[in-house]
Amino acid sequence: MSDVASDYEKIEKRTRIRGNIRNGIVYFFLCLWALIVLFPFYWMILTSVKSYGSYNAEYIPKFFTLSPTLQNYVDAFTTVSLGRYLWNTLFFTVVTTAIMLVVITLAAFAFARLNFAGKDLIFTLFLSLMMIPNELVVITNFTTITNLDLRNTFTGLILPSVTSVFYIYLLRENFAQIPDELYYAAKVDGTSDLRYLRKVMVPICKPTLITIVILKVIECWNSYVWPRLITDDPDYYLVSNGIQEIRENGFGRENIPAMMAAVVVISVPLVVLFLVFRKKVMAGVARGGTKG
Repeated sequence: MSDVASDYEKIEKRTRIRGNIRNGIVYFFLCLWALIVLFPFYWMILTSVKSYGSYNAEYIPKFFTLSPTLQNYVDAFTTVSLGRYLWNTLFFTVVTTAIMLVVITLAAFAFARLNFAGKDLIFTLFLSLMMIPNELVVITNFTTITNLDLRNTFTGLILPSVTSVFYIYLLRENFAQIPDELYYAAKVDGTSDLRYLRKVMVPICKPTLITIVILKVIECWNSYVWPRLITDDPDYYLVSNGIQEIRENGFGRENIPAMMAAVVVISVPLVVLFLVFRKKVMAGVARGGTKG
């Protein structure tokens, strides 16, 4: 028995050593990949706290600075209208996301729960819109907004972004997982469709809705092509096309530290948003990919 116990301990020890080695290798490559991913952010922040003179005096870039300064951040708000760009982007993001949330929730509920003639065919045709290249949609939207004389307006910025085929599909799949018995029981009690949607379906699918909101906020905050096409008035610039304005008419192309400070200011809200709601995002994505 002692020999058997000794052999078992040896096997267990070898297994534990192999597991530790395997975990060590995995963590090593994860840490290496994390450094590769995070290094651009570190370099951006480091450059933003270097003075213009010290940055230009570096023939070989340094990975640290002994004399950090916040003057670049002051210049970012005083030399150009960065505050206005941030406000425009915040307004555009909040309004667009709020309207889109109402539109896709009602559409997803209709496709998931209501019965009407040709529902499956309409939904299939609706999904086929995802196959249309974005460039064609942008051209069509540009022509429509221009004909409606909505260029250089928030209405023209917002209208083409108030719906999404993909988000409707994602939310519809979540709504479809809710048992039909809940809906029939609610109808027996005299509950309206809108009340059932608000009191039952929305709370159950809250993680997915939060994920959609966060993804839409990121999409709006980073939007570049459409705002660049539809606006040429600085009063309606978002932070994305505002960066180009900063580069061309603000700090100048050579003042890299000041530009990096502006980029840091613009990037911080999205980073904070993701860090705060990262668990909600993962839960929503996992629920969207799970049936039953």
